[in-house]
Amino acid sequence: MSWMAWTTETAIFFAVIAAILAVMTFLAIRYPETPRVGILRIETTRGDRLFITLLGSAFINLAWLGWEVGPQPYALLVCLVYGAAVFRWV
Repeated sequence: MSWMAWTTETAIFFAVIAAILAVMTFLAIRYPETPRVGILRIETTRGDRLFITLLGSAFINLAWLGWEVGPQPYALLVCLVYGAAVFRWV
């Protein structure tokens, strides 16, 4: 795959996303859930909250880069807090 210019970080990123999707699939099969209504006042499932978290994390990282807030690894901490909040309250 040399034509894709894969780096170790890129491979880790996609492996983590694949692992998250595998875990979410396992949870959906093992522990089915009913949608719940959170602070957004819409029904969401685990998959919906995962999508909201991934989309929001992408925007957080883009803003972090654009505004040059600090070293990029700190954006991961912000994304983890954001993700925990989404899964808890949305």
